[in-house]
Amino acid sequence: MQGILVTGAGGFIGSHLVRYLKKQDCWVRGVDIKRPQWSESEADEFWLLDLRRYRSALLAMVGMDQVYHLAADMGGMGYISFAHADIAANNTAIDINVLGAARQLGVKRLFFSSSACIYPCSIQDTEEDILLKESDAYPAEPQEAYGWTKLHTEHLCQYYREAGHLDTRVARFHNTYGPEGAWEEHDHRAKAPAELCRKVALAKLTGNPEVEVWGDGEQKRSFMWIGDCLEGIVKLMESDYPEPLNIGQARVVTINQLVDIIADIAGIKVEKKHVAGPQGVRSRSADTTLCQQVLKWEPTTPLEEGLVPTYQWIEEQVRTWL
Repeated sequence: MQGILVTGAGGFIGSHLVRYLKKQDCWVRGVDIKRPQWSESEADEFWLLDLRRYRSALLAMVGMDQVYHLAADMGGMGYISFAHADIAANNTAIDINVLGAARQLGVKRLFFSSSACIYPCSIQDTEEDILLKESDAYPAEPQEAYGWTKLHTEHLCQYYREAGHLDTRVARFHNTYGPEGAWEEHDHRAKAPAELCRKVALAKLTGNPEVEVWGDGEQKRSFMWIGDCLEGIVKLMESDYPEPLNIGQARVVTINQLVDIIADIAGIKVEKKHVAGPQGVRSRSADTTLCQQVLKWEPTTPLEEGLVPTYQWIEEQVRTWL
């Protein structure tokens, strides 16, 4: 049986990926600096390791045939918009160590989780619905430190592959959501769907219909259900396609519309209060044309469907927290 390593296995996508791979009868080792917060890891082995240290990365790779590399210093807009020094230093160290150790110990194939943040900010500063193609990445103008480190590691993957050091696959994720992700008010890892689910749940449970929205709420995004994300990851890993590939939904909604969808699921009416806060680019969504061509597949779960278990799980957490 092949040994599969998942880095970042204590995080949102990583912990779900471990569970997904175990359902396919894979042998999985999970590695992170922390354990999953909301449930026990289903990995055959879970090691607490700091991948900013090369010796830790080497230890993680022992006996592994494939690596799904998701470990990163990241978070929502409230974090990646200001923690540039930490993000740049930590992610650079993690990625260099993981690729170097994988090469040294003869890993057969490595998946790298990149991000839509690598796309130029200037082409997303518009009120139009922007569907980003993989070729739009250049001329480069990523979103701050997080985007720059992801783009740099995409190039590292390319160079390692072209030199014959390591077979790599790269996915550019577009806003993944689902249960068992960060949701608490002061958790910088929480993304917009989870943040807004928490705010709507609070509105429902406290009887105060006011929900704060950063900016005017007309920022446009696409959001991908975690189940679709996992399926896309594995399909890409098993494919022969070596170039960066969008994995995300093409459908665009505004943040205001996202609030309304969540409120409908909660069964309440809310009052949006627009406040100052980091907003990111104005419009961003995934062009999935290449994904359809390469994988004969694309994410299809409707936002209204995927948000039901997401909201229900977060409402349960909020009830316990109140």
